[in-house]
Amino acid sequence: MQIAANKAVSIHYTLTNDEGEVLDSSVDDDALIYLHGAGNIISGLEHALDGKVAGDKFKVRIAAKDAYGELEDDKVQVVTREMFEGIDKVEVGMQFHAEVSSGPGVVTVVDIQGDDITIDGNHPLAGQALTFDVEVIDVRPATEEEKAHGHIHGAGCHH
Repeated sequence: MQIAANKAVSIHYTLTNDEGEVLDSSVDDDALIYLHGAGNIISGLEHALDGKVAGDKFKVRIAAKDAYGELEDDKVQVVTREMFEGIDKVEVGMQFHAEVSSGPGVVTVVDIQGDDITIDGNHPLAGQALTFDVEVIDVRPATEEEKAHGHIHGAGCHH
């Protein structure tokens, strides 16, 4: 069965950046199971999986715009330490849930200069091309409930 919209797809993958660093991998763990066509994975990878079948193995480089997007300068801003009321120690690398320009999101502290704290609302992988080494494990029709909910249910499901 070929991968297409409304199919439940199981894959193993290893994700690397252009420097060859492994950023994430499902190998030696549970396979990633997702509903194809529901926007549950980055668009570039979903597009690369179209038409593949169980047993297919491939490597694909996804441009930043088709992964987590390009870096957006307007998502980086300097705020005062007062914005972190109740937090004893703010450090570079810390992440916080916050209201960002596109709604609720996560911001990362990227710089601290006295009481000025620079936060970045871009996804940590924004602006990066990503390479996926993929093995398609299984493809099956999604149930009506899975299609209605927009995600896969059962073993390997990540609600």
